[in-house]
Amino acid sequence: MNRFTASRLGLPALRRKGGRGTVRPVVAASRFSDSTYAELAWGRARAGSMRWSVAGAFAGALIALVCFAPAAWVANAVSNATRQKFMLADARGTIWSGSAVAVLTGGAGSHDASVLPGRLVWSMRPQGLGMLVRLSQPCCLNGDVAIALKPSLAGFTAVMQPQGATVGQWPAAWLSGLGTPWNTIQLGGVLRVLSSGMTLESSQGRWHLVGGMELELMGASSRLSTLHTLGSYRLSLRGAPAGAAAESAGGVQFTLSTLGGTLQLSGAGAWNRGQLHFQGEARSSDADDAALTNLLNIIGRREGARSVISIG
Repeated sequence: MNRFTASRLGLPALRRKGGRGTVRPVVAASRFSDSTYAELAWGRARAGSMRWSVAGAFAGALIALVCFAPAAWVANAVSNATRQKFMLADARGTIWSGSAVAVLTGGAGSHDASVLPGRLVWSMRPQGLGMLVRLSQPCCLNGDVAIALKPSLAGFTAVMQPQGATVGQWPAAWLSGLGTPWNTIQLGGVLRVLSSGMTLESSQGRWHLVGGMELELMGASSRLSTLHTLGSYRLSLRGAPAGAAAESAGGVQFTLSTLGGTLQLSGAGAWNRGQLHFQGEARSSDADDAALTNLLNIIGRREGARSVISIG
């Protein structure tokens, strides 16, 4: 296109000097701008992708942690809650499905310990706003024992749902792991727990029982007596009515009675605000007094033929 043609068309005249050179800088600048914008967009996309990747990795790790948290966490929680008197040793599996060996000890620093045969198996799953825990142990528990854990405004509740009236039975010798005086008495026999259902409520750091349960010691014996069998005994526990505060209801009330045997035990007491109070006595017939002397001297304060038991 020459100057005349350009002027007739109303276009500015193009100088021929360096004609090609005058067009190229414009094209080059356009390509540079497009490249810069593309790099910025790619950088923003990469940053966004990195953020989503980090968030996804964190969420995946959190889910994996919750789903596959080790059973040792349950063992540590139980140990701390019981001040190391009841422990779950050799914990295996996860917090949702695991097993461990049940051990009774005298607490921190104690050299006493006794172990139950077999393993205690548990499983947990969400139920509503709470959790449902199932326990089983062939040696001791009567089938599966279900415990429903439910949160409340001041704590949480634990509702035990056993299969039948008998929750389970344990060898009385297991108690020797608790240390004094159990390791001295060395009880023999079978310890049974009976309950049609009970509830433990936690409120402001305190526990109280709703409902009741029975602890029975059947065919008891002791190395402190030459008698083959001392007798059978029952400890009945009764808690607060449903919805009542433990403080106003007097905590847990319990009574001790003899089902049969040479050694006669009786008494009553209460567990209130973390304090145990008990008043009772142990007696023997005159014919068996010599065989029970050592045991009666350890159980309580001797007053003639009886031994007075006072706690708290």
